Amino acid sequence: MSLQIMTTGLFTTVQDGGRLGFLHQGVLESGAMDRESLKSANCIVGNDENEGALEMTMTGPRIKVEADTLIAVTGGGMVPVINGETYSLGAPLFIPANSELAFKPTNRGCRAYLAVAGGIDVPLVMNSKSTYVRAGIGGFKGRALQKGDRLYIGEKNEEAEKRLAMITSKGGGQPFSERWGANARLLGDGDRKIRAFPGTHYETFTTESQDRFFQSEFTISTQSDRMGYRLHMIPPLEWMESVNLLSEAVAFGTVQVPHDGQPIVLMADRQTTGGYPRIAQVAAVDLGRLAQLRPNETVRFEKITFAKAEELYLQQAQAMHERKIGISLKWQK
Repeated sequence: MSLQIMTTGLFTTVQDGGRLGFLHQGVLESGAMDRESLKSANCIVGNDENEGALEMTMTGPRIKVEADTLIAVTGGGMVPVINGETYSLGAPLFIPANSELAFKPTNRGCRAYLAVAGGIDVPLVMNSKSTYVRAGIGGFKGRALQKGDRLYIGEKNEEAEKRLAMITSKGGGQPFSERWGANARLLGDGDRKIRAFPGTHYETFTTESQDRFFQSEFTISTQSDRMGYRLHMIPPLEWMESVNLLSEAVAFGTVQVPHDGQPIVLMADRQTTGGYPRIAQVAAVDLGRLAQLRPNETVRFEKITFAKAEELYLQQAQAMHERKIGISLKWQK
């Protein structure tokens, strides 16, 4: 069974939960930008929550689905269209063989995730299917998808097989959607305030810059990508005095400030170390929300403590556990 790429969309890659455990060797994690959405899509179709899926940016591909398939599309920026009919994000969808799956752009969100029961069958590179395009590793031939590519669907586990059989019987040979879904943010969408706590070098910035970082509005630059979100504000941030630093380990969500005073939030394809001062660290719970913001949109940061960020992380993990239970119960009805 396979998915044939007829048109590519803006930027579509295979991503999973990340290439974990190799940072000390200089190998990036990569992985989904919005991991909450990736996990939700996989849970709906019966995969492991970190299984490989397609991450689609702004504009989705057009795909010929060559066999009966169970899918889920989560995230934002687009909604699925099967044989010309539009369906909802987060719903389990049955696609009969030889159907066309396309995506209709929406005015909210930036990335959507297409999970297929059985996952995407691509080779593991350092225990991960994630694509890192700059190095040409992982995913499908280490690159974004191109017209004519054919992706094979992996072997289904028992749960994915059962769910495909259930929705196939309901579809009767036609596209079919369940009436429930799981695409809402686990802890609420809220506004565009992204929670963050002061970083290692927060005290090296002037008091005015510290205040403005957590009180002012930033514009997301068009130069932003999977490596980092470049932010712009006037006037730029300033230090109390010149700062010279050794490179240190950085994380998903680290906010660095280079010499021009314009912050950069490091994202999924970030480097492993960085030498710019770190004014803040985005709370892990809000990384998915940040990844759904588009270039030229604005963002504000809300100051919280490290302890609060940890508390929110645990709440999100519990909410995902409860979502998985809820999805299982829906399939049992």
